[in-house]
Amino acid sequence: MHIMEGYLPPFWCAVWFIISAVVVIYGLMQIKKATEDNDDALPLLALSGAFMFILSSLKMPSVSGSCSHPCGNGLGTVFFGPAVTAVLSVIVLLFQAILLAHGGLTTLGANIFSMGIVGPVCGYAVWKALRQMNISAPIAIFFTAFVADLLTYITTAVELALAFPGADMGATFATFFGIFAVTQIPLAIAEGLLTTVIYNYIESARPDILVRLGVISEQETGAN
Repeated sequence: MHIMEGYLPPFWCAVWFIISAVVVIYGLMQIKKATEDNDDALPLLALSGAFMFILSSLKMPSVSGSCSHPCGNGLGTVFFGPAVTAVLSVIVLLFQAILLAHGGLTTLGANIFSMGIVGPVCGYAVWKALRQMNISAPIAIFFTAFVADLLTYITTAVELALAFPGADMGATFATFFGIFAVTQIPLAIAEGLLTTVIYNYIESARPDILVRLGVISEQETGAN
């Protein structure tokens, strides 16, 4: 997913950077709101960032100029919302670009937009919809992580198709995502399962934090 340094034209680098910056600024305000009266949320915030960093560092070759890997953006999205996940993605992507040559600085906005914004927003929508249907949290978080991962790659394919449309942008998008899908669909399933395992452990160990964050209700805590 990480589009490499220098791969996108300057115009698209600027577009994705401006859009992402707006969301990240809002995310910083959301972090302050989530943690100012809840110190226990800070370790969970750090865990969410570390989870994203580790999973999204496990890359394998895919489309020219990019790669395929799990994203780890579903966990933080459920705990803190997609705007906060955008902030976490900035930290993750900066460290990966500087220390691992994974992604780039000029393409940072595009990578934040896909992994830190669109993927989490779509995953969060799935989480909210399933919870309103009274689907249990572990099942809901599996599909949240799966969708957040997959939509990250769909967005990346859109970004690449916009930058390099060729004769038919639709066909270009289909080519990009078709290559991604070979590795990404199995990875998204595996990520969903791993995210569920991590979530279940946290819910079992400290359900009180999740209640204060509004992730689960007190009634669910009693049921567990």
